[in-house]
Amino acid sequence: MVDQDSSLLDLEELLTELETLIKSAEMGAVLAARGVNVSLALVATEGLRCYLRGDKQRAAEEFDMMAEEIAARLAASKELAKAKPS
Repeated sequence: MVDQDSSLLDLEELLTELETLIKSAEMGAVLAARGVNVSLALVATEGLRCYLRGDKQRAAEEFDMMAEEIAARLAASKELAKAKPS
């Protein structure tokens, strides 16, 4: 039988490791090169943490905020690309 407390602790530790990795300067540079915002990646991680804890309301808020911000940045970059002379 699986020890639920131990399994949940393992998940928490993995998410903490993920956050630490995302915050590292090296990974920040890799993510930035791909156009990934570190702050938004951390919001996504927090959303996942909340969801896995069972806090679906907060998870939805985190994921909604992240999705809105990504959509807004994507739209802005498309507008910027249209405005550039060919």
